[in-house]
Amino acid sequence: MSDSHLLRIQHRTQYRYAGPVTFDPHRLVIRPREGHDLRVESLELAISPQAEVVWTRDIFGNSIAHAYFSEQAAELTIDMDVVVRRFFDAANPPPTAPGASAYPLSYDTLEHGIIVGYLTPVYAEETAAVQEFARSLPDPGDFASAELFALKLAELIHDKIGYQRREQKGVQTPATTLALGTGSCRDVATLMMETLRHLGVAARFASGYLDCAATRAARGSTHAWTEAYFPQLGWRGFDPTSGKLCNHQHIVTGTSHHPRGVMPVSGGYVGTPGSYQGLTVAVEFSTPGGDGRS
Repeated sequence: MSDSHLLRIQHRTQYRYAGPVTFDPHRLVIRPREGHDLRVESLELAISPQAEVVWTRDIFGNSIAHAYFSEQAAELTIDMDVVVRRFFDAANPPPTAPGASAYPLSYDTLEHGIIVGYLTPVYAEETAAVQEFARSLPDPGDFASAELFALKLAELIHDKIGYQRREQKGVQTPATTLALGTGSCRDVATLMMETLRHLGVAARFASGYLDCAATRAARGSTHAWTEAYFPQLGWRGFDPTSGKLCNHQHIVTGTSHHPRGVMPVSGGYVGTPGSYQGLTVAVEFSTPGGDGRS
């Protein structure tokens, strides 16, 4: 029986400019996705300068906030304060459906129209680089299940690619990440996603928050990981930044077949050259009614 746990997430994004600029509409993917394991209890979204906010649900089932601005400003601040209720047993991993998925995977014909979008590589021009990396991996068929191979892949990427936090927008291409040997969580999630697709495993990019000791001890940021789709098990998360399976600490805000589909904040502005001065992102976790360190 899963227990119920409350968690408060405060997420601030702040852009700074040399002088007043005009803001284009902004797209926000910062609301946690609800499901059998998570429920949003309350959410407050504050934007300065004032904006009209319209909520929609995209083709992937993500809740998207669209912000429309009518005034200029030298600073854009987006504050989200959300309380979620998570359902999990801290002492035991979540139960899974019986039956492992043998490699190569065979997907239900009813799902083929959807699966193809998660099997098609995003960076087709880098096929050679990704396939070369895939050839260096253990044979997926040597594992008891495709899920165990995916976990091994996450571990190998964690060991091979050094973590480097980047504030720049977008992601590195898989070939760039392999060549540099470093990357952010977004970069290694993209590399894992593309590798799985080249091996015939449906995969998608996931964006959200990671509630762990490190992020509670200091102001954290948003996080990204990879989800793979298996017959019987459905979507399962793998975190190549840590080399581990995802669990209740991973709180999804959006999933997409492409990393650009779930950028936490995207939009533009009109101003003089050199207007942009910088960006800061801070994510804080706390337990409602407690000190946030439990």
